[in-house]
Amino acid sequence: MKVNNKVIIVTGAGSGMGRELTLNLLSKGVKVAAIDLNETSLKETIELSKVDSSQLKTYLLNITDKHKVEKTVQKIIADFGQVDGIINNAGIIQPFIKVNDLGFDTIERVMNVNFYGTLYFVKALLPHLLTRPEAHIVNISSMGGFLPVPGQTIYGASKAAVKLLTEGLHSELMATNVKVSVVFPGAIATNITTNSGLEMPKRSNAENSKMKPLPASEAAEIIIEGMENNSYRIMVGKDAKFLDLFYRFSPKRAASFIANKMKELVK
Repeated sequence: MKVNNKVIIVTGAGSGMGRELTLNLLSKGVKVAAIDLNETSLKETIELSKVDSSQLKTYLLNITDKHKVEKTVQKIIADFGQVDGIINNAGIIQPFIKVNDLGFDTIERVMNVNFYGTLYFVKALLPHLLTRPEAHIVNISSMGGFLPVPGQTIYGASKAAVKLLTEGLHSELMATNVKVSVVFPGAIATNITTNSGLEMPKRSNAENSKMKPLPASEAAEIIIEGMENNSYRIMVGKDAKFLDLFYRFSPKRAASFIANKMKELVK
């Protein structure tokens, strides 16, 4: 789906990759409904956009509240007159600790934001998207959605759920006007750790990696290009592409490779 002149929802639009997705879409002539939990961050996105409210409208929302998601989607449709797509970008990580040491409150929070937040938007918006001449759903998974990352096991489980949800939607909607893409970002230079209420643990081995985090602006460009090409899977970053191939070739070796990389971070 070509994005020019379309109306697209972006979740997590207040910072990081979500902000860059918003700014990139605006530069391509898209009208954007920008959603975030942080009002200050949303205001910063507005200031950076340099567009008026006819092209960019913001919505303060906790995406784990199903009823508020449903009401917000209806308000967005009323405000713009239509919605042609969504990029479900909002997400959080877990503390860098093992499952045995994670409390259920943290586990439920990660699942609620990453999986249920995505599902709520899909369910609330899909009936409308099916009425559009063309539409697109883009869900952000993660490398951790296809490859086990110790210390981020629950985060990975939530993103694996997003992966299978998205692939299932693609199969169910193949005969419709709604296209579906799943995104697998590698290491992206964002503030997801801070936004998750966490501090990044000290590391030494990983800092020497040849795989440097991809700037969020470059990640956004790759995702939107994939959206416009109706790509089934959108791999973002050399690390994501490499590990995708490695894991499919030898799952156990790839898992061991990542476990070795993570051992200084996870106690």
